[in-house]
Amino acid sequence: MKGNVAVIGAGLVGAVAGLSLAQEGYNVTIFELRADPRLADTGDKNLRSINLAVSNRGIRTLRMIDPQMAERVLADVLPMKGRMIHDLKGNQAEQLYGLYGDAIYSIDRGVLNENLLHEIELFDEAKNEGSIQTKFEHKLLNVDFGNDSDKDSPVEVTFRRKNHNDDVRLKFDMIIGADGAHSTTRAFLGKKVRMDYSQQYIDKCYVELYIPPSDDPNNKFSISPNHLHIWPRRDFMLIALPNTDGSFTSTFFGPWKLTESLKTKEQISSFFSDQFPDAVNLIGENTLVHAFQNNPKGSLLQVTCSPYHFKGKCIIIGDAAHSMVPFYGQGMNCGFEDVRLLTELLKKSKYVSEDAFEAFTETRHKDLLAILSLALGNYHEMSAKVTSNLYKLRKAADGVLHKLLGDHWLPLYTMVSFRDDIPYHEALEIEAHQQRLVSIFGGVSILSASVAILYGLKRGLKI
Repeated sequence: MKGNVAVIGAGLVGAVAGLSLAQEGYNVTIFELRADPRLADTGDKNLRSINLAVSNRGIRTLRMIDPQMAERVLADVLPMKGRMIHDLKGNQAEQLYGLYGDAIYSIDRGVLNENLLHEIELFDEAKNEGSIQTKFEHKLLNVDFGNDSDKDSPVEVTFRRKNHNDDVRLKFDMIIGADGAHSTTRAFLGKKVRMDYSQQYIDKCYVELYIPPSDDPNNKFSISPNHLHIWPRRDFMLIALPNTDGSFTSTFFGPWKLTESLKTKEQISSFFSDQFPDAVNLIGENTLVHAFQNNPKGSLLQVTCSPYHFKGKCIIIGDAAHSMVPFYGQGMNCGFEDVRLLTELLKKSKYVSEDAFEAFTETRHKDLLAILSLALGNYHEMSAKVTSNLYKLRKAADGVLHKLLGDHWLPLYTMVSFRDDIPYHEALEIEAHQQRLVSIFGGVSILSASVAILYGLKRGLKI
């Protein structure tokens, strides 16, 4: 046994972290503030999350832990090979993600979380070298990092259990904070290290809607199940991702002032009928109005911080370290990649956690800054640029150059979503270099065309 580990948070990243470390021989206990999401009485869990798009970085991590487990966990995914753009008249236009059938995969957040928790049960029942268990309804109250001069001194963690009068104090060799954007683990870590920290709320609210399965007995999907559907309207937009039952999880994004101004049935119905007429037909007017008035209105938050660790005793990953807006579909994938990189660093350092944690902070920070920047910028691409002729021309040029030059010319989306061997910061650097080349060659082309036109005019006028 390599040691006792506490993982704070039983969400997607926490569950994957627990499975990965248990696979490596650690004794893992995962603590979660909320009730077990698999229980029927956990409330409106399906109304507070955006469908997830699993891509190569996330899939690679799951396969690293156990290829067969990855197959089981991702059994409910649907491939999305590109975007489907809906205009004001309901016309649809396809924009493929890649040239060779590349796809990202839609899955319901709740389904994926439940699949991972089931895998934890299977792992523990198999009695592997490591072990893993989950404890729900445990609120983190305190983290005592022990004697600073003794790197082997344990970390004492205090929890309060729901419906219990006494607090629980437990000791671990290290703790991993995977407890989300409002991480309690990060708060205690921030008291121990000189942490740079910032959070940014963007002026976008999201409301989850729902497109039901089709009534057609021959096709349960009312629109293509192999696309991420986008209704781009510049300052606001609607998206929809498919589910295996034929339904689509649809999400409206818009400025808070706009969203909060839509209160009455008439206001909501008029706005959506003007801006998304075909979506209203898919959702149903009364259903849409009821959902918009009653479903939670969520905030979008970005968090950056550094360092991510204290010695070999504590580290934060996932949203606790880098909460991002969902517009590049990389939040979960990036969190899963955190787990893979941390696991590889532990192996490389012969399971000396202090060396692994230090290396994680040093090597990961620039990648996390890069993907946070990309996620924030991609809202403009999804809500506005996808309808621009210049954007379409650049996408087409990227495709042609990629076909001609192979890996010597890679579209940015390909590098981020399909090339898990390229770190995020390197993808940004490569894209910046390619942009410079486009500018240079574009300028040369314009200059050549101008000279040719002027030369033709001169000959025609015989000046």
